[in-house]
Amino acid sequence: MNLRHLLTGIGIASAGILLYGSLVEANRLVLRRVTLKLPDWPPDLSGYRIGLVADFHLRDFWTVEHAIRAGSVLSAENPNMTVIAGDFVGRWKEDSVELIDAGLSLFEPLAGRVLAVPGNHDYYGGDPEILIEMGREVGIRLLRNEVVRQDGIQWLGIDSQNGGEAMPHQTFALADEGGAKIVIWHEPDMVDHLPGRASLMLSGHSHGGQFLTPWGWPPIRVRNGRKYLRGFFDLEPTPLYVTSGVGTTGPPSRLNCPPEVVLLTLESA
Repeated sequence: MNLRHLLTGIGIASAGILLYGSLVEANRLVLRRVTLKLPDWPPDLSGYRIGLVADFHLRDFWTVEHAIRAGSVLSAENPNMTVIAGDFVGRWKEDSVELIDAGLSLFEPLAGRVLAVPGNHDYYGGDPEILIEMGREVGIRLLRNEVVRQDGIQWLGIDSQNGGEAMPHQTFALADEGGAKIVIWHEPDMVDHLPGRASLMLSGHSHGGQFLTPWGWPPIRVRNGRKYLRGFFDLEPTPLYVTSGVGTTGPPSRLNCPPEVVLLTLESA
């Protein structure tokens, strides 16, 4: 076999993998149930359930359908709180408002129990400020360097680091000392730069690698999403959970890394 035939074969195989990932893997939404035992979690809040999603990257009919499916799963599970950890859009364009309105429609049954933060893509070609009013219409509260107190928990929503709007020190300064604190920050690697201790940090951004080899190696990593790709990291002083997200960037394809909705149950260690 000469080099030309080899390269042709590699090209055909690569195209086939991308096609399979687009038609099968990227559409195989899974519900992942995880119980986390946290050393700083109050015993009276044991059993608290959080639905975690991220990275819708809304840009067309297919991505809206994925977001609707995620909302449907969470509505059926009815967690105590739902967290959307950033990247509502892939990039702002003329029909983005319409796509967001359709994609978030199934989150309305959870109104008043959904918190969100912007991701870096929510700054591409626009401003996430519009998400505040759109979210309010369906009961989603977008946090931009803010603290919300609900269910006996302080929720610290930090804006996107890659978007250049993160203010972690100011956000922590708004929180009370002690008690249960959960940080929502799109970029997971920023857990190493938290200015204070929290019970847990929730993130997205990395897509879990999106394309993984059979042995779990990701050939592509993103800025501030290189170190912590997916799953639970029992870190000190703040544990971290990273979801693989719902959507995609680049080719609309995944491999060995399906889109997911995560249902976390928090227990006192």
